[in-house]
Amino acid sequence: MKLNLDIKVASSKEWIEAVMSDFDSFLQDHADCERKASAMAMSFVAKYPDRLEIIPELIETAVEELEHFRDVYALMQKRGVALPPSMGGDPYVQALIKLCHSGRNERFMDRLLIASVLETRGAERFKMVAEALEDPEMKRFYKMLWVSEAKHGHIFVKMALNYFPEEEVYRRLEWWIERESEVIQGLEIRAALH
Repeated sequence: MKLNLDIKVASSKEWIEAVMSDFDSFLQDHADCERKASAMAMSFVAKYPDRLEIIPELIETAVEELEHFRDVYALMQKRGVALPPSMGGDPYVQALIKLCHSGRNERFMDRLLIASVLETRGAERFKMVAEALEDPEMKRFYKMLWVSEAKHGHIFVKMALNYFPEEEVYRRLEWWIERESEVIQGLEIRAALH
């Protein structure tokens, strides 16, 4: 059983060029994305405390994402890059969230599947970053991240399959992958993860 689907549209050459030309800004955004990913996993625990089957994995995911934040922050410190005074919303995530169903169960499934799509896109982009970097330590770090993000993409689909019929999950996941491709193509290219 396949636990996630591939993204439909590859990230552009222009995106990786923007990242590599302003890597410090990318690191700031990356750190914030890791912080938000940790908070997102814990928000599932807070909003759905009755979903006992997935709480341990959500906690583990939140801790792992927080460790990624710590590691990105350490890279930033080495490079003399500060955390920005404030971080705005992520237009990519905001555009996807607007498309969620509003019913409690439907929204629960949508949020899990959005998380899967986010992690899958993150894996694709971290792979591009790893391949573009020259520093061996940084290459290793981003390779580790791309493997981790790909794993998280699977985790959120597996969580959805605990509560919803397989056919329904995959039909909705396919719908989300289509919407994600539309959103990613409509975004301004910037030195940011999304």
